[in-house]
Amino acid sequence: MPGNLSYATSMDLSPLQLSAAICAGVLAGVINTLAGSGSLITLPMLMFLGLPATVANGTNRIGAFFQSLVGILTYWRSGTVQWRGQIWQYVLPAVFGSLFGAWLASQLTDQSMRLVIGIVMVSMLGVILIKPKRWLKRDSSIAVGRPAAWVSLLFVAVGFYGGFIQAGVGILLLASLVVAAGFNLKEANFIKLLCVFGFNLCTIWIFLVNGQIHWELGLIMAVGQCLGAWLAARFATRYEHADVWIRRLLIVIVLLSIAKVFGLLG
Repeated sequence: MPGNLSYATSMDLSPLQLSAAICAGVLAGVINTLAGSGSLITLPMLMFLGLPATVANGTNRIGAFFQSLVGILTYWRSGTVQWRGQIWQYVLPAVFGSLFGAWLASQLTDQSMRLVIGIVMVSMLGVILIKPKRWLKRDSSIAVGRPAAWVSLLFVAVGFYGGFIQAGVGILLLASLVVAAGFNLKEANFIKLLCVFGFNLCTIWIFLVNGQIHWELGLIMAVGQCLGAWLAARFATRYEHADVWIRRLLIVIVLLSIAKVFGLLG
């Protein structure tokens, strides 16, 4: 549907369907803020409500955009994170890569996306389980200055995936920020939200011009995601052992993602 500025349909949603969309948004907002992969809840819900997979993939970016903005503001107001100058050296390469990923996603079907998600989730489960102490460290070991060239390329690649399909990119970002860049998990969560905000600020326009945005459903689900992001960010900034619970949630979400992608959940 290139050339259209939105996806038009005569869908009549019942109060039950609207409630289901908002509840899915709340749960996804919590998961996206603390761990990532909340799109594995919102994408199936959007398709269940009648959207084609390609339109659901584009529409899903609206909620991710708004909930990441709410998460960023909540972290910032808490005073527990700092705007370090060098974090933009990770955010900007990721946003750059997302533009190419979104363009490719607007041209392809859902089948190849499922295979990519499955491979990524299996890989990330190994990273999370093998190095638990790296995930739970309290202090950041990031060195001031420019990241190594391979780290910048890694964030371009993660950004490409984030633009291609939102599902699972939070886990990829956390793994890259903690294992490769050296941030602690709480700080990495804040930078992850900056990346996701940048992804969707840019890529929504790509899906929009290809007619792959349904504004009504996207905004309804965004309301729930913003509420979930606010609740999750308050939890992460107020509780000393939030990192432990974030890692546990990561493991659960990755396992559910693998089961979902490979059809083990029916």
